[in-house]
Amino acid sequence: MKNTKKNQDHCDIFCYDEDKVNRVSNLIESETFTSTADLFKALSDETRLKIAYALLQETELCVCDVANIIGTTTATASHHLRQLRYLRIAKSRKEGKLVFYSLDDEHISQIIVTAMAHGQES
Repeated sequence: MKNTKKNQDHCDIFCYDEDKVNRVSNLIESETFTSTADLFKALSDETRLKIAYALLQETELCVCDVANIIGTTTATASHHLRQLRYLRIAKSRKEGKLVFYSLDDEHISQIIVTAMAHGQES
């Protein structure tokens, strides 16, 4: 039988391992998947990914720095940063009239480094 791409996409018969299916099904019944999907949705926006990557390169950046890095207004940068903060990708602190942002934690840094490494492979 010729091995075509069509034949590789699915099984020729339907059968499943009930124990495996039950074990994994119980694991994926969690709200963690919703928040994780939201994280990936946020980072799927190229501008927000650029901002997160910039925050990875520097300890922290003010909104004005971010606006200049991504080539937008401070209002646009602030909008994206607010979304990143809401999803706990970034955190902020205010110093006088300036607001500084940094990545929220090491998990976010690891996700960005790994995703960027994967993206460079393609």
